[in-house]
Formats: sequence, C-alpha cells, structure tokens
Amino acid sequence: MTSTRRQDAVAREISAGDPSANDPQIELGLNAAIVMVGNKQPHILVVRPGIAGDESRDALPFGPFAPRAHRTLEIGLREWVERQTGIELGYVEQLYTFGDRGRHAEPGGAHTLSVGYLALTRGTTADMRGAHWSPWYTYFPWEDWREGKPQILTDEIEPRLKTWAARPPSPGEPIRPLQRPERLKIGFGIGGGWDEEKVLERYELLYEAGLVEEARRDGRSAANRWGDLPEIGRPMALDHRRILATAMGRVRGKLKYRPVVFELLPPEFTLYDLQKTVEAISGTLLHKQNFRRLVEKGGLVEPTGNVSTETGGRPAKLYRFRREVVLERPAPGLRVSAGRG
Repeated sequence: MTSTRRQDAVAREISAGDPSANDPQIELGLNAAIVMVGNKQPHILVVRPGIAGDESRDALPFGPFAPRAHRTLEIGLREWVERQTGIELGYVEQLYTFGDRGRHAEPGGAHTLSVGYLALTRGTTADMRGAHWSPWYTYFPWEDWREGKPQILTDEIEPRLKTWAARPPSPGEPIRPLQRPERLKIGFGIGGGWDEEKVLERYELLYEAGLVEEARRDGRSAANRWGDLPEIGRPMALDHRRILATAMGRVRGKLKYRPVVFELLPPEFTLYDLQKTVEAISGTLLHKQNFRRLVEKGGLVEPTGNVSTETGGRPAKLYRFRREVVLERPAPGLRVSAGRG
C-alpha cells in the first residue's frame, strides 16, 4: 500500500469512529443589543427580518460572520448594524457566545453559534431603515419592579413554575447540581430574594419549563405539557430574546462598578434624570435622598453652572459626568439600594 493510500485508510478509520466527522457546517451569527433610554424607559433597537417560518418576529440587528469580508467579528457586527439600521456604532462589548443545538430553526442545515454584543447609545435621529426602538420590558415584563411586583409573576409565572418544579425530570434532561425548587429560589426569588442581575437565568428557566413561545417554536417537550398559555413577554426571532436577557443582566451589573449609565444620558442632565435612568435600567425604584448623597459623595458628577427649566417646578441644576473619577478609583459605579422616596 502506498503512503497516500495508507493515509487515506487511516483517515477513513478515524472518521468512522469520530462523531464529529459528519457534523454540519458551523456558522457564526453576530447579534447587536443596542440600548438607549427615552421617556424613562429602556429601549432596544429591533428590526423585522421577515425570516421564513419565524412569523417576522422582532429581531436584534444581526448577520453572519464572513471571514473573507470581515477581518474581525466586531467589524462584521458593525457592518451588519450599519447595513440594517443606518447606525454607526460607537462603543461595543462582547457578551456570551451561545452554541446550543435546536434553539431555533437553522435554514440550510448549518449550526449557528450566536455571538452577542452590547452597545449603549443616547439614541439617534438618523433614518434607521425600518428599524425601530422598542421598550425592553415588552419582552421581559416580569423584570420591571418600579411599580411593585409585576402582576404577571403572581398570576402566571410563579404558579406554573411551581407546578413544573414538582414534575419529575423529562427524559434526557441533564443532571444539575441544584434541584428545580432551588433554582427557582435563586432565579425568581421564590422563597428567597430577587436579584435584578439574574435576567438570563430567569429566561432560561422559563424556556426550560416551556413557558415562553420560543420553547414551543423549538419543539421543546415541556411546552407541549401546558394548555393554552398567555403570552409571557413578546417573543423574538431566533435566540434573540436570550441575547437580550444577557445584555440586560450585563448592564444592570455594570451599573454598580462602571459609570456606564452616563453613556445613556445627554452631556448635561439633572440628578432627577440620572436617577430615573438608573431606575429604568435596574427595574427598581431608588431612595431619592440616598441616591443623591451617593452620587455627590462619590464625585461622579459636577455642576455645569446651567439650569433646566423643563422640570415642571423650580429650575434644577444641570450636571455632567466627571470623567476624572475613572482614574481615581477602580470601581466608580452606583452601588445603590432600592426604596421609595
């Protein structure tokens, strides 16, 4: 046997015993969660891609990574966002990469790895080519606690999650270190406390329990065990609601140790504007006096000498972000406590 034939025979033998030898093509999908705050509500930029079979659900700006055209993943992301929305992104940061098989239909048989990115902006008046801003609590209504505990948690989510937690594991369900009731306590605070950062964990529990439309769409057996379900948050195309959950949790966490909130505010703002922006992102109300003392004591802002007359009452001082604070301490964020006042 010649050397070439011997090599071919060895390759065939290895392939025969290698489960990855017949894996489908892998495609990298680039997805942008672009966030702004307007009218005291956090918004996400969405497009309507008109994907066949996906009912033209709202989607984040997205597109595949093309190695021959895009030198880096981020360059590819920026190109897709500009092409679909007309927006040129400023600062972006990478989120998680998801590679679960079967989380959404994959046209052409390619398996998609979803790479998420987060971008913060003050909004834009440019022509967005059909894209539009949509309040992110439309997709996650259980995450907004500014008017108290959301009714959807009490009426719909918690009772069904408790029912699901009492059911035996489904066939093929992975073994987890924590039991379902323990995971509900950590994620949804059922029997514990609510952690505003665990947005992704909560969405994944809802998906696993079959309570969100995406689980039914993906053919998850847990979704088939329920009767008529109300819409628990507006569904999104592909796995974009999961990527949005990741972005929400990331921004909420970063508020505590990075001054990211000022990326969402105009150059000059009142302390009221600052507080309402933090509340909008975190989904909780803050104690007014404690918040202002924290901001002023922390040296995060400085007065501009101007005032705003748009408050509906007495003119309010205008402030700007004091950028030097980033060089003065390692975690110049807003570690605030919730509470009315």
